[in-house]
Amino acid sequence: MSEWLKKNLFPSKSQSLISLVMISFLGGLILKLSSWLFINATWIGDAQSCREATGACLPFIREKYLYILFGVYPREHLWRPFVGLVIWAIFWIHFTKKKNWNRKLLFKFPVIFFIYFYLLRGGGPFARVDNHLWGGLPLTILLSTVGILISYPLGILLALARRSKSKLISIPVVCYIELIRGVPLISILFMSSVMLPLFLPNDLSIDKLFRAQVAIVLFCAAYFAEVVRGGLQSLDEGQEEAARALGLNYVQTQFYIVLPQALVQVIPPTVNTMIGMFKDTSLVIVIALFDLMGTAKSSLTDANWLGFSIEAYVFIASIYFIICFSMGRFSKRVEEEFKLAKERR
Repeated sequence: MSEWLKKNLFPSKSQSLISLVMISFLGGLILKLSSWLFINATWIGDAQSCREATGACLPFIREKYLYILFGVYPREHLWRPFVGLVIWAIFWIHFTKKKNWNRKLLFKFPVIFFIYFYLLRGGGPFARVDNHLWGGLPLTILLSTVGILISYPLGILLALARRSKSKLISIPVVCYIELIRGVPLISILFMSSVMLPLFLPNDLSIDKLFRAQVAIVLFCAAYFAEVVRGGLQSLDEGQEEAARALGLNYVQTQFYIVLPQALVQVIPPTVNTMIGMFKDTSLVIVIALFDLMGTAKSSLTDANWLGFSIEAYVFIASIYFIICFSMGRFSKRVEEEFKLAKERR
């Protein structure tokens, strides 16, 4: 332990000084947070007792956690989104185990998503719940999952098309990518929700949630395309030439030779884009879709519980952190596994 500290925190006088300053800052921050969250917190009581205290108001979380997590989803059917979230959590644990990394995952993802969507929407023996009642964490998971599953392969195709030697293919793709990357997601969501219906016939109506999902997919696909293009450009062109010399066509070369290497090279920025996409779903509040961030903000409008925004934001920040941290840890593990596999070869 002492060797690790000396090597990583105190290797020189200047770095030792910086480490001491950072340790002091973090230590003070942890002490204040612990005092606010545990020592001075109000554990039982009402809003008035919370206002008389100086710490966190845990009764607010106890009063509002169902609304923050699930929005206005009918309370008599609340078990359905809860079961859906549990299924996703179990599947994530299953997905992160190395022994389960095989082609069967390509079929498991759609099955799990269908079950999740069916639980939210209902049908058959379950009462149908319209998607304008969906909200909170289930909506965040839905938007981010569908966005990743569709935008990532679309981004791969866009990256390949951008590198095409045919100008008829590459120029439109370049224009699309640069246009999407040049505007914020909030503007695309606004256009999909407000402007698009103006150009549609009066008798044609497209669901707002569907429009938001398409906007997220198109936006993130452009960023994934640039990430994948970076991986493609990092490879030696000689590999493609060797593949053609062996008689492989373009599709075979890309699928068996180029993409497996390129996608491994860009695992960190790919996961970083996924994490950013997961957090950016909070912007759907501008088109009146209440995801986890939206329900948290909405919970603060209750006149009986005004003034406890910090508690609400700490609560949802903890959820965002757990999910994003698990994604980051998984990407690191995947990198290490591929690195070990490369060393064995």
